[in-house]
Formats: sequence, C-alpha cells, structure tokens
Amino acid sequence: MKKNDKYGNLLQFENLSRFNSLFHFTTTIDGGVSKGNYATFNLGIYAGDDPDSVEENRNRLAVMADVDAEDLYFPYQTHGSEVRVIDRDFMSKSDLEKMQLLHGIDAVITNRRNICIGVSTADCVPILIYDPEKNILAAVHAGWRSTVARIAEKTIETMSQKFGCSPCNLVAGIGPSISPEYFEVGDEVAQAFTDAGFNINEISFRNDNTGKVHIDLWKVNQIQLCDAGVLNENIEIAALCTYSLPELFFSARRQTIHSGRMITGGVLR
Repeated sequence: MKKNDKYGNLLQFENLSRFNSLFHFTTTIDGGVSKGNYATFNLGIYAGDDPDSVEENRNRLAVMADVDAEDLYFPYQTHGSEVRVIDRDFMSKSDLEKMQLLHGIDAVITNRRNICIGVSTADCVPILIYDPEKNILAAVHAGWRSTVARIAEKTIETMSQKFGCSPCNLVAGIGPSISPEYFEVGDEVAQAFTDAGFNINEISFRNDNTGKVHIDLWKVNQIQLCDAGVLNENIEIAALCTYSLPELFFSARRQTIHSGRMITGGVLR
C-alpha cells in the first residue's frame, strides 16, 4: 500500500490505484478530533467514542472522498457472513430502512456512483474487491469468524449473480489487519478453520515457546479469493499489522474493544 497523494492519512492499494473510475482508501489514526484510545481519526460509531467527534471525523472523510456525509454507507457488523447489495432499490429506501438493511451485515456491494461504501476494522481483515469491467465495488469485513464462514467467497458469488461479474476480472486488496505473528488463538479457533475445510498446516503455525497456534488471516483470505476465481496476480496483500503499528492503526487486541476503528472503502466514479 501507499499513501494517498493528496491526503497523507489515507492509504491505497497500488493495484487498485490505476483505475480512474475508483477512489479507494484505508484510513489511519491521523486526521480527526477524537481523544484517548480513539485519537484521533476514529470512524466507528459503536466503539464508545463521543458521537460528536465521530460525526466530525466522518464529515472529514466525506470531504476526502468527495461525497455528501449522508452518502457514507458502513454496515453494523456482527462477524457473520451476510452480504448487502446497495443498488437503486436500496437507495430508494428511507434512512431508517437503510439503517435496518445494514444491520448485521459484514460485506457490502454497490454499482452506484458517488456514494461511499466501506467496512470498519481494528484488527480484522478488510478486503476490497473491484470489477473494472462492470464498475462494481465490494467491501468485506473478514474477522476470523467471517473468514471461517467464507465471506469473501460469498461476496464474489453475489457479485457474479447480481451483476454478472466474472471472477477472473476482479482485482482485490487485503488491507491492514493483525498479522500472523500476533494473531495467537486457542485450539478451538484452529479447529473451527479445520472443520470449515481449510488446511490448517497451510494457514497457521504453532509457537514453540507458548504452544499457541497463530493463524494467517491474510493467507486464508487470499486462498478464498483464488478459490472463488480471482487470479492470484490480481490480489494485493498490504501486509501491514494493526497490532504492531500503533503509529498508524487502531488495534482492539492492543487497546481493548474501547479503541478507534479504521474504514476501508471506496467510491465509484
């Protein structure tokens, strides 16, 4: 990933930056007004921050994305595998109906221009999937539970079914999130991946000193994208660890759940 040329507190994938029809980003901790564990650019409504600070931060993000603040569509995530399409029908709904439709959603897909979609993270894996042929964008929140539930694959299936996207045309970015070095899990989590059909030896290692398993969520989601038909050369992994880079990112594991949230998302032009 690289810093945005205009807004240095936004990061962008190199493979997605070549498309003029897409503005995309991952936010960092800088550029906002929040304080404490939320300092400064917290964009998470449900993390315990002062609502006025979050509103100001979101207004600032809207300016960077060149959209109206009311056209930011970030779901209320529940670590599941539900996918929501933001299309003409969705946009015709009332604000209350839109909020209800985005509750319990961990991936969003849109074909609408000049609105911003995204997912919030603070260690979980954010994934952007773009179809430059159809001009379709998806943002995916892939924590370990959603990854086990194969949310990346389900998102691509929905893109194909709803918009006729061909997986071989898709370009994807796996964003900043906790690295395998720091994602230590219990055996029950490792078993969940095995039960879901993943080769645990391919996606994890056991720390000789602690005896704990470490899962590589970047690798698991790369495998999922490839299994869904995305070409490996079209996948960029940021390889930036939210836990070990406090100067750039919030981290729920490092700061507790009372920490800020980044947004990874984009706008179709």
